[in-house]
Amino acid sequence: MSASNHANAFALPAVDADGRKNLVGLSRDELEAEMLSIGLEKFRARQLWHWIYHRGATDFAVMTTLAKPVREKMADHYAIARPTVVKDLKSTDGTRKWLLRMPDGQEVESVHIPEEDRGTLCVSSQVGCTLTCRFCHTGTQRLVRNLDASEILAQVMLARDMLDEWPAPPDGRMLSNIVMMGMGEPLFNYENVAKALKIVMDGDGISISKRRITLSTSGVVPAMRRCGEELNVNLAVSLHAVTDELRDIIMPINRKYPLRDLMAACRDYPGLSNARRITFEYVMLKGINDTPADARALVKLLEGVPAKINLIPFNPWPGAPYERSTDRAIQVFGDLVNNAGYASPVRTPRGEDIMAACGQLRSESLRLTAAERAAIDKVIAEKDAELA
Repeated sequence: MSASNHANAFALPAVDADGRKNLVGLSRDELEAEMLSIGLEKFRARQLWHWIYHRGATDFAVMTTLAKPVREKMADHYAIARPTVVKDLKSTDGTRKWLLRMPDGQEVESVHIPEEDRGTLCVSSQVGCTLTCRFCHTGTQRLVRNLDASEILAQVMLARDMLDEWPAPPDGRMLSNIVMMGMGEPLFNYENVAKALKIVMDGDGISISKRRITLSTSGVVPAMRRCGEELNVNLAVSLHAVTDELRDIIMPINRKYPLRDLMAACRDYPGLSNARRITFEYVMLKGINDTPADARALVKLLEGVPAKINLIPFNPWPGAPYERSTDRAIQVFGDLVNNAGYASPVRTPRGEDIMAACGQLRSESLRLTAAERAAIDKVIAEKDAELA
């Protein structure tokens, strides 16, 4: 299925138990139209924007710059919704993972990764995933539906709630960066992702700069240029193999968009320069893609592309078919790439003890039964057939 068809085919059902419309995720123009529809002035939209996205308000009653009758009228017609926190897990390394339930009962995960000088939120874009990347546990689950803009945005807003960061300080933010690297393929839900990120980047609200936002794609070639032109955020590409033969197996999307097309789209990405490079993600799989020959082939593949490579030690999950490369293999691989002029840091696994590391989202720490393994194999086969 094409990227353009996903938003319609896998959209959020019209679920509104209280009969009120959620204001989160509406654009400025849409907020103005809502105000006019209930007989209020357009400027009320500016006031709402400030309270919702700068102050983090979830209750109209606290919006003291609005007259009480106006607040009451808004409360009759609208809600400022947040997902329900089902689980709030904290790792020994400070990583925090939230399992979030949306209004229709579907669940996704988002992860906050604190660093000394910043904090990064890993945001999901779909319930389940369109793809079947063999090293990723999310890929073993059916795509249930796309998240809409409000649900993508709400992950950021809920993290701000949990970190007590409304309004955000000008410096020293605990949530300073966003990576669209959670559950799902963002470019198969581009319209909703773009709408949410535009609100995140708005200087009068959440105000996270495009330079601090990275969108990761498995290689949905037709949507990559549009993403660069319209959002101008940083791009990360999940590469993980240097030949079509291997990438066809571990990332079946390669059968639709092979390496030649993917690399052409990377070279054509708007704004690409030595000062603004594409990040290529490369999971290190023992005996699969981690040899010195693979490293040299990677250097050749990236020729002419301003790039850095994130080497990701494989993070195991129940029933995973691969193992993590040895520390020695990772070091040799990284040295070869680095010596060729490409920065190649090794990503330190974070949140492994709460299954929050890269490729582990929506996992459970229990061993799979034979029936569960068979069910996963069936899902993979069905999704592979769609890509064929």
